[in-house]
Amino acid sequence: MFLSESEDELEQLHSDLDSESSNCSLEEDYIPGGGLTRGSDLEDFTDEDSSDEEWVNKPTKTRASRKRCRSVSASPALSSPKSPSKKREQSPNRKKLQHASTPKKNSTPPRTGKAFSSPRRKNESGKRQSERRPVTEEEDDADDGDRWHDIDEEDVEPPQPRFRPERDVGPQLNRTANYTPLELFQLFFSKTVIDTLLTNTNAYGKRKYQGQKESWVPVTVADMHSFICLVLYMGIVPLKTLKEFWRGSKLFSLPFPASVMPCRRFLAISRSLHMNDPAAEAANDLKKGTSGYDRLCKIKPLYGQILEACHTFFHPHQHISIDERMVATKARIGLKQYIRNKPTKWGFKLFVLADSICGYTLNFFVYGGREGQPTGKGLSYDAVMRLLNIPFLGKGYKLYVDNFYTSPTLFLDLLQRKIWACGTIRSNINGYPKTKRNDMTKKTTRGTIRWVRKGELLFVKWLDTREVTMCSTIHKAYTNDMAKRKVKNTDGQWTVKQVPIPGCIKDYNRHMGGVDLSDALIGYYNVLHKTQKWYKTLFYHFVDIATVNAFILHKEMCKLQNRPTLTQKSFREQLILSLAEIGSTPRRSAPQNFMLPASPFKVHPASPFKVAPAAQTTPSLSTAAPASTSNVPSACPSEAAPGSTYMVPPPSLSTEGPLATASDAPGLGHLPTYFVQQMSNVASRSRATAGRRSCVVCKRKSPVYCSTCQKTLCFTTLRNCYSEWHRSNSICI
Repeated sequence: MFLSESEDELEQLHSDLDSESSNCSLEEDYIPGGGLTRGSDLEDFTDEDSSDEEWVNKPTKTRASRKRCRSVSASPALSSPKSPSKKREQSPNRKKLQHASTPKKNSTPPRTGKAFSSPRRKNESGKRQSERRPVTEEEDDADDGDRWHDIDEEDVEPPQPRFRPERDVGPQLNRTANYTPLELFQLFFSKTVIDTLLTNTNAYGKRKYQGQKESWVPVTVADMHSFICLVLYMGIVPLKTLKEFWRGSKLFSLPFPASVMPCRRFLAISRSLHMNDPAAEAANDLKKGTSGYDRLCKIKPLYGQILEACHTFFHPHQHISIDERMVATKARIGLKQYIRNKPTKWGFKLFVLADSICGYTLNFFVYGGREGQPTGKGLSYDAVMRLLNIPFLGKGYKLYVDNFYTSPTLFLDLLQRKIWACGTIRSNINGYPKTKRNDMTKKTTRGTIRWVRKGELLFVKWLDTREVTMCSTIHKAYTNDMAKRKVKNTDGQWTVKQVPIPGCIKDYNRHMGGVDLSDALIGYYNVLHKTQKWYKTLFYHFVDIATVNAFILHKEMCKLQNRPTLTQKSFREQLILSLAEIGSTPRRSAPQNFMLPASPFKVHPASPFKVAPAAQTTPSLSTAAPASTSNVPSACPSEAAPGSTYMVPPPSLSTEGPLATASDAPGLGHLPTYFVQQMSNVASRSRATAGRRSCVVCKRKSPVYCSTCQKTLCFTTLRNCYSEWHRSNSICI
């Protein structure tokens, strides 16, 4: 083997090799994973690290580059004596170490190649990562608005919106007219709505009763008014079952339902009630499982007509709110939803837009799952944009929502439509400040305020009994508002203390309850009752919406005209009586002759002597003096209809003597009449018992009543209560 002649020549060869290998920049910069560079410390590794096995496991790129550098710098004959093979030949101890490092049987092989790493390099990389972390957090804080500010730091007040509605705010009616409750209700249940209900109910009833013993009797307009009248009446006088309204026992003696409509007729209309054409429903059922299937097909015609009426007859004030509403149901249908924080947890979910001042329902829709093409910004975003898509709305509105809807994306998009917004927000939503600088701690006192402004968005934290987070495009961070709170002093006693409160929270508490106010007005006299069909539940809710909106229109009109307003109960009572008057006949007597007050739409002020005969012929007259019968007329019109009134001739002012008694003027015109004579569409087999009522004497059922006294009396071979009652009241001889 060729060796160098002297040590000087050997050093010269090494220096040439090092100088030429330094020119290979790519190979020098490349550091294989886990391998050693030329400048690494050799004392951190054992002699096995430079074995042939390690050399084989090194990347081919490094080996090729080193071979290329050697070929340029020196010949194979001038190779370094410090090569791995030479080391093994020159050092006998190397062989011992190599045998000692040989793995035994069933033992894990030693790590080679990329597995070798320096502990010093690990420590250095950990130091670099720890140095980088605080820099990243500071950059995030800078992106999130630096830090949370205190109330002592002044905030920039955003420009307030200019309210520009497209119509006059309030009822869109003739503001000088005096509308009755019936006229206001008919704005929502108009002739078009009634005709739609009649057409679809008759179509379904005819098909349902086909082939049965009992034939279907078509529903008329008067029948539908009577049906709605009783539905509203059942909201004021609730009972467990529908049939109890027609029971004649002492506990359930309600004369009004029987005077409006027979029980069988009411149940027949209720079972066949339909809002959509049965043919359209059958065609929609064929599309089940496809994208063209409409889950709300059964309520669509009435649904759209009620919505259009809500838009048309009222324009909202500047403050509006959006929230969910639950219509209770136990129906086994996919439309049923669950909301944990609502009083009614199971039912149909409605998204509602309401006026914050009066609670008028402006817009709503029934949630039926994913509909149409979503925007990709979430269900709450799509719901708000759909509810605000109202014609003639205008600009400059202030919208209040809860944390289900609030998001920075929604509020910025609403600003583009000139609608300002405020609401509670969840701290984990995208766009909420993540900075922790100057944030609240566990020892923060009650009433502490922190805020961050990001452009047009204001984020506020307020510590009450718990931490409240808000987002607003309307408010300033703090406007010197105070609130009363009970806190414990140092002695452990509860005291009332004034604590600061952000203006956005104060306005949120004042204006967020529009939907809750509407729900409360509906819940007082809710007409909802058990039904086997889910779409009937929504029909009853539509009746509630129409009634409450009509009542709110009545209150707003009274404010404009400086008139006293009715309570909701009085409003509903007058509406029920008005619907009963335009409903189907017969009625045993006018409802006001018994337990209810007289209808205000029947008595005219120009007729001061118009009285009802039933009020003059009470049983107490039997013990009165004969002079008390002077007001009984000597003759009554024989063709008087049940519930009708007649004129009593005014007494002469010059008459001072006693008036005529019953013996001088016998009761003429008190003729018995059958209820069935005033009824239509009665089967021949039922005419003998149709319309029976409780006798005022014996309390048994009778189909006969007095045409003048409007009293149900028995007139059979076994019982002659007709004659007995008239004689006891000194009406007939």
